Amino acid sequence: MSAVPTLSTASMARGACPALDAPMLTGDGYLSRIALVDAISPRELAALCALSERHGNGMIDISARGNLQIRGLTPTSAAALEADVRRLALPLREGLAVEWSPLAGLDPTTDIDPRPLGLAIMARAKDLRGSLAPKLSVVIESCGLIRLDDLLADIRLVATENDVRKGWHILLGGTARQGRVIGFVHEDQAADCVAALLSHLAALGPRTRGRDVDPAGLPEMVSHALEASTPQLLSPHRDAFGLLDLKDGKCALRVALPFGQIQSRQLSAFADHARRCGIESVRPAAEHTLLAFGSRQACTALQAAAKTHGFITDVNDPLRQIDACPGAPSCQSARLDTHALGRLAAEEAGELFDGSLGLHLSGCLKACAHPTAATLVFAGTDDATHLVIDGKTTDTPAKRLFPQTEAAALSALSALMRQERQPGETSRDCLRRLGPERIAAALA
Repeated sequence: MSAVPTLSTASMARGACPALDAPMLTGDGYLSRIALVDAISPRELAALCALSERHGNGMIDISARGNLQIRGLTPTSAAALEADVRRLALPLREGLAVEWSPLAGLDPTTDIDPRPLGLAIMARAKDLRGSLAPKLSVVIESCGLIRLDDLLADIRLVATENDVRKGWHILLGGTARQGRVIGFVHEDQAADCVAALLSHLAALGPRTRGRDVDPAGLPEMVSHALEASTPQLLSPHRDAFGLLDLKDGKCALRVALPFGQIQSRQLSAFADHARRCGIESVRPAAEHTLLAFGSRQACTALQAAAKTHGFITDVNDPLRQIDACPGAPSCQSARLDTHALGRLAAEEAGELFDGSLGLHLSGCLKACAHPTAATLVFAGTDDATHLVIDGKTTDTPAKRLFPQTEAAALSALSALMRQERQPGETSRDCLRRLGPERIAAALA
């Protein structure tokens, strides 16, 4: 157990990544992240909820990357939380963030199991701890029911399997669509190749990210292992949601948290209900979701009750398309009540959310909830709310909104969409066609 750094505003700067042994200061106290490499029992989830009540402010996140986060800690309580979590002997992920599908080994749509490769990469990265950028991550994409295309990755491996070769395309930096393909590696050389890439990143300095690597200057081992590879754009994909049939007659239920956050008492009640339904295990997953594993009967019973426990159960629920940080008044850095605005958007501007559009509501400019670009962004500042079209919180706003006018702006956007959207046009394509100037004029 490591010492928690002294509480200071400076430590809230972006660029760090919280962990159980390295909590991060946020606007509502310290935050500890609990990353898992396997599912846990409903009783263990309820135990984590009890620890959130004991040591934090009782709020729990499921992050966009599928990690549990306990909020509202102090330096003393964060250290106590770490000790108590370790006593539970959970399957914790330590060190480098290596991520793969939470359905690995159970997904009926693919025979590729990324877990052995992921565990090998983590084992080889242990000696590099402290030498790599804090937010550096590896994503292993096996192209099944749940994909990780939108997660940022410094190193991304995308599975390919055909009659000629079986292995992984390697991409550096960004999402699946933004990353640069540097080549193909056979499966038996993949762990060595990634380990060499990680050592190369460490040698370039602790701030170096995958996007900074020059493909012409790769280590000899990497260059020797890589084969020429044609960039492969993965086809558009909508992740599975709701009841999922898995291998060997098993089933899973995938539900989501509005804004990725829930009170620990509410989550504990859900865990207890899952246990009574016969659910064997649960696991946080990407996009602020939770998976419950068991028989189809158990998963169906839990699905019927999940909404009463605060979960999203409808794949088309507009709240699934909204990313929001805790916002005001929960976070002292926030200048916008993101959750109230998000619920209003879902209720009053539902026609915007046709599955193509992402709305990011940020209490300040730090973009904790969604670090990449979104179709629509509302970001709070001291004197205005910035409306950004197709960008990030720090991009030049199309419009600076007076405080308390955000709801009116959403109504005006919804009316503009009804008036201007062409037959067959998605919300995102319509907003992009109209452009920031036309949109800003409609909000005048």
